[in-house]
Amino acid sequence: MKITQIPFKKTGFFSKTMIDYLEKNEHIRSFYHNFPDINGFHNQIEEKKNSFRLQSRLVLVDALKNQYKSFDTSTKTDQNIDLLKQQNTFTVTTGHQLNLFTGPLYFLYKIISTINLAEELSEKFPEENFVPIYWMATEDHDFDEINYFNFDGKKVSWNRKDGGAVGRFSTEGLDDVFEVFSDHLGNSKNADYLKNLFSEGYLKHDNLADATRFIANELFKEYGLVIVDGDDKNLKQLFTPFVKDELENETSFAVVSKTIEELEKNYPIQVNPREINLFYLGDDFRERIVFEDNLYKVNNTAITFTKAEILKEVDENPLAFSPNVIMRPLFQEVILPNLCYIGGGGEMAYWLELKDYFEHVKVPFPILLLRNSVQIISEKQAGKLEKLTISNEEIFLNQFELLSQKVIANSDLEISFKDKKQFLQQQFAELKEVAKKTDVTFINAVNAQERKQIKGLENLEKRLLKAEKKRQKDLVDRITIIQNELLPNESLEERQRNFSEFYLAYGNSFIIYLKEALKPLELEFTILEL
Repeated sequence: MKITQIPFKKTGFFSKTMIDYLEKNEHIRSFYHNFPDINGFHNQIEEKKNSFRLQSRLVLVDALKNQYKSFDTSTKTDQNIDLLKQQNTFTVTTGHQLNLFTGPLYFLYKIISTINLAEELSEKFPEENFVPIYWMATEDHDFDEINYFNFDGKKVSWNRKDGGAVGRFSTEGLDDVFEVFSDHLGNSKNADYLKNLFSEGYLKHDNLADATRFIANELFKEYGLVIVDGDDKNLKQLFTPFVKDELENETSFAVVSKTIEELEKNYPIQVNPREINLFYLGDDFRERIVFEDNLYKVNNTAITFTKAEILKEVDENPLAFSPNVIMRPLFQEVILPNLCYIGGGGEMAYWLELKDYFEHVKVPFPILLLRNSVQIISEKQAGKLEKLTISNEEIFLNQFELLSQKVIANSDLEISFKDKKQFLQQQFAELKEVAKKTDVTFINAVNAQERKQIKGLENLEKRLLKAEKKRQKDLVDRITIIQNELLPNESLEERQRNFSEFYLAYGNSFIIYLKEALKPLELEFTILEL
């Protein structure tokens, strides 16, 4: 195994928002609290320690034990759940949708980043305990985003009727998906493990939340991962004061809208708040709550409440109130003794909208940490890259640019017309000095002729490069094939491939390799040669 790191910026796949955050740019400084470094964690520990109540810990532990009661947990996970009762225990958290069979590869990177951060903090702060948390997005209702995964270039899909919170979805029909997936896998020892993991998860559990918990638990229980389902009556009771505030005062809309006014001066906005950032959750629906005609209405239903009725409903049926993307982060931080949220660039971008809201409702705003990202390169692929003299950073170049650079470097011809353009510009500069002594129409004619001739040279340069690419077709094809292998659909492979492709090749060693390679606080992109 060979581990190399490069700056996120060098990949070209990360937004200006994220690069500025990692570089602590002054334009973004006011939108986050403590930075993800050891000093930041020291400050965050003190802040959370003084704000998180023992009673909340007891409710959390009881809820977790209830959620895990029919699952085979490791000793380390059991110990971590019990540790949450103690005032010197804190969590680091990542969250993810309930994607079919974990979905894209970065699901693993998120969780391993979280586990490794908890372990690193335990070394740095030996007087405290740190528990890695995976927050399942059980209340999400965007089924189209989670109902498939890619395996070996094929899309494995689960087709069923959409509606309601995905965690409550029945797993009925996944036996057909299992048959399709099994046919792709073959009959190796690693294939048998993947088949068993899929069938035990989806065919022996009644709903998607339990199936996802089983799979994540099987993959990571030995590291003490604790999995939280927020769709829980007791946990939501802890959140009811904030739900009532939202219904009565539309607090998040007012505060976040002001933050967005400042943030959008320099950065694109990831999500926009609604007047009320809550859904009403039924067995087979999750619909927005809106306030119209002096009534609280549940969108696309006949359900309505007066103010007194809906506040009573919050008390009597807290499970029915589901936070949207604006309020879910607050829900998480209210029920967990959490220090840090680990997520992708899109997640980090919307968390940056929320700091003022957290301050307004007097809940500590967590440290935000961009999850580890990884490019996996096989030994065979590494050999091809070396022969083609493609560096780690060059892997991520736009394909046209990469091909152009390598063709030019491999050519006996002088393909760049840079010197010729400079010479031409110098000739026109002398001509412009003459033109200054005549009338303006002649100056305009000189400028027009310069633009025309420079454009002509650029077109000739492009034609020469195109011709040279045809002449070096073998080189062009080899570069195109290897880059397409590494970056499927011109995207990071972690967004396209499923972990099962790599588990099939490397077995559980794949997770061990990742565990060793990922360094969450180094804030760099990882290239892992296996």
